[in-house]
Amino acid sequence: MRSICAFANDFENLGGGYLVLGQDCDANGQPVFPPEGLPGHQLDKIQQELLACCQLIQPPYFPTLSLERIEGRHLIILWAPGGQTRPYKAPAAVTARHKSWHYYVRRYSSTVEAKGELEQELLSLTAKVPFDDRFRQSARVDDLSPALMQAFLREVGSELQDDAPALSVEALGRQMNVVGGASESPMPKNIGLLFFNATPEQFFPGTQIDVVWFPDGAGGDRFVEKIFTGPLGRMTREALDYIQRNYLHETVIKHPQRAEAQRIVNFPYAAIEEAVVNAVYHRSYEEREPIEVRISHDELVVFSFPGPDRSIRLADLQAGRAVSRRYRNRRIGEFLKELDLTEGRATGIPKILKVMAANGSPLSVFESDDERTAFVIRLPVHVLAQRLTAEVTMEVTMEVTMEVEKLLRAVRGEMSRQALQSALGLKNADYFRKAYVLPAIATGYLEMTLPAQPKSRLQRYRLTDAGRAWLQTRI
Repeated sequence: MRSICAFANDFENLGGGYLVLGQDCDANGQPVFPPEGLPGHQLDKIQQELLACCQLIQPPYFPTLSLERIEGRHLIILWAPGGQTRPYKAPAAVTARHKSWHYYVRRYSSTVEAKGELEQELLSLTAKVPFDDRFRQSARVDDLSPALMQAFLREVGSELQDDAPALSVEALGRQMNVVGGASESPMPKNIGLLFFNATPEQFFPGTQIDVVWFPDGAGGDRFVEKIFTGPLGRMTREALDYIQRNYLHETVIKHPQRAEAQRIVNFPYAAIEEAVVNAVYHRSYEEREPIEVRISHDELVVFSFPGPDRSIRLADLQAGRAVSRRYRNRRIGEFLKELDLTEGRATGIPKILKVMAANGSPLSVFESDDERTAFVIRLPVHVLAQRLTAEVTMEVTMEVTMEVEKLLRAVRGEMSRQALQSALGLKNADYFRKAYVLPAIATGYLEMTLPAQPKSRLQRYRLTDAGRAWLQTRI
């Protein structure tokens, strides 16, 4: 009961935990198989005792219970997610005639009583539920997509995937703890809408990742922008895949004194992954500012809003010693961990430092201001790779997106912006400019007839020699 109470208090905002009844361990805490198990004829009695004991927790708290068979032995699995009405307290001794209630929290792998300053800090969390675990009263359970929920369960290998098709959206949502509230008025949680709605930006404006490429540097006139939206897991992966395909280049250096060639990359992918996933995990979804990844020949920069918790000193942040117990989004970390995108144990910044050092790259820079309005992660390009980055990038410039290819195929001689837009059946001029014209010009395959007068009414667009040659390769 003390451990259930500690998981419900979720002091570290990690999403609670699990208890396995009937599983014995060795002296090092490792599970022993086959497990000892629980007597089959006592399973009902044990569940009745659990019900009575959980009612002793104040306020009452009931973990999710599952009966499982492992190697022919009966086990009871208790899932105790962070509670909505913390702090919780439990009796020091369940069977004592005169009970005394205390607050409990998890410390590493142990349950301990919260005393002194620890108890005061726990009490300060009263009714403070992380944003992603709150109910979204303006949404309906039907806003959750059963297809996305089932796809997630298949990807993470959950046994719930076998039962999911037969369950209602509400029942499946309650099993996954993304739906709560009274049975007569169920409500989805923010975490459910972020991961299992096709367009979460309609509920949380600014939920997107903008990848911006500056071929002439951040101060140049040219840039190419690619915007990623959709469910959080898919959005994150698509943005990372796009960056990896288009902006990561390997340099091979051969040394006459040794057989092995030295392989370096301009930016280590593992560092980029940690930086982007860190932004997705820790940004505020109450703010309308997107995550932005800015790439140039010199550095890759990840912006997110707001900055880290004030309990983290900037000096510790830069040194890779930043550890916070106050996560804005405990459930996002839980889901990203299931998707193998994060470890969820404040290991992101140390890992960035480690992989950058292993690649021989300059030291990463972590920045925020005194008001913690934003968080910036700067990944400098490898010094040796920097010389070749511009040449390699000029060859590939950037991925020719589906939109750019459509535009290039529509060009006939010299055409106005209106004529091109009409040929493609597009109505929004601003979207056409950002998604089609600017990226096509950045590839070097499209050019303006009057580049010195970009807003001239006489402006026309035409294919370059490189653009015509590229189209020939696509026939």
